[in-house]
Amino acid sequence: MRWWHSFSGVSAESGETRTFFVEFFLINPGLDRGKAILGLHPYYRRRGIKPSYVMIKAGVYPGDDGQPGRQLHAFYSASALNATKCPLIMQVGDCTYREDRITGRVEVTEQEARRRCMMSDAGSMEWDLEVYKAVSCHTGFLAGRLSRFLNALDSYWHGEGIRSFFRGTVTLDGEQYVVNADTSYGYADKHWGRSFNKPWLQFACCSLTSRRTGRELRHSALAVNGCCPRFLFIPLRRRLMIQLSYTGESIDFGFGRNFPFGKCRWETKETGKRFIWHIMARNRQYMIKISGSCTKEKMLKLKYENPDGGRSRTPLQSGGSGIGTVEIYRIVKGERELLDTLDMTNALCIYRAQGKKPHADRMS
Repeated sequence: MRWWHSFSGVSAESGETRTFFVEFFLINPGLDRGKAILGLHPYYRRRGIKPSYVMIKAGVYPGDDGQPGRQLHAFYSASALNATKCPLIMQVGDCTYREDRITGRVEVTEQEARRRCMMSDAGSMEWDLEVYKAVSCHTGFLAGRLSRFLNALDSYWHGEGIRSFFRGTVTLDGEQYVVNADTSYGYADKHWGRSFNKPWLQFACCSLTSRRTGRELRHSALAVNGCCPRFLFIPLRRRLMIQLSYTGESIDFGFGRNFPFGKCRWETKETGKRFIWHIMARNRQYMIKISGSCTKEKMLKLKYENPDGGRSRTPLQSGGSGIGTVEIYRIVKGERELLDTLDMTNALCIYRAQGKKPHADRMS
C-alpha cells in the first residue's frame, strides 16, 4: 500500500520554488518479524526472505537552477505502525498521516546512505502540513470488491486528492520552505495490490489555465493512471484510467459510468532530453487530447523494492514540472465541438517502461 503526496513550496530565504513529496509505504505486513526486513539486505537476500516494513519516503525533485533531487527513507517494522480505520489515522516513529494533515521527519546519515539496501540519499526533511483534498477520483468497478476478489488488477488506484491544497512548512537540510494553499498544486492518491504496474504511467495536473477565459481553473484537475487488467490470471490489454474535472463537471474515461464504453490510445516517446506523452480518449459524450512532457534533468529515479524482494532493472522516472495541453471536445451527433484548450504546468509525471525502451500502445 502506498499513500502518496506531492506539493510545491517556496524557500523563505531565497524565494526559490521546489516540489516535494511524502509517501507512506507498507509492504508484506503479514510477514512481520518485529523489525524492518529489507529484502535487498545481503543477509535476507541470500536466504530468500521477502521484505516486510513500513517505509516513509520523503524528498524533493531537482530544482530549476540545477539543484539535485533527493529521496530519504526511514524504515520501521509493520507492527510499529499504529492505525485506526474510521477516520484513517496512521502513526509510526515521528510520522503521522491523517486525511487532513501529515507531519513527520526523516533523517539519513552519510553512512546509512551508503548501504544499498536503504535505497536512500543522505539528508534530512521535516514537514508539518494541513491537507484539503478538494477533488477526488473514484475508480468504481475497477477498485470494487468484485475486482479485488478476482485479483483483476496487479495494482489498484484511488485518486483521493487529485486536486489538493497543502498549507504549512517543510524544512530540507535546515532550509525552511513555506507551502501556501493556492500555489501548492497538491496531489494525493493511494495504490495497493500485489505488485507495481508494468508499465507504470501516471500523469496528473491541477495547474490548469483555460485559453477560452484566460483564467487559472482553481477547482479543476486532470489525473491519468495506467492499469494492467487480468481475466482468470490471463493478462489483458493495458488500459488508462483518466478523469478530467473541468469547471465543476467530472469526466471519466475507461472506468466508472463509462466502463467499458469508449476508446483510448496513447504513446510514449523518449528523446535525449524529455519524456513525451500523447493520449487520446473518448466516451459517449466527450473526447480529450492530452500532450504532456517532462525534462529528464528535472526527474528523479524513485527507488522501491517489489514484494518479492527484487528491484526492476528499468528505472522509475518521476518529476513535478511537467507541461502540456489538454484539448476538450463535446461530441454532438457524431461531430466534435471544441470546448476549451487547457495549458498545463507543474504536472506530476511518473513513468517506468515495461522493458528497456519506452513503448507505444493502443487500447480500446
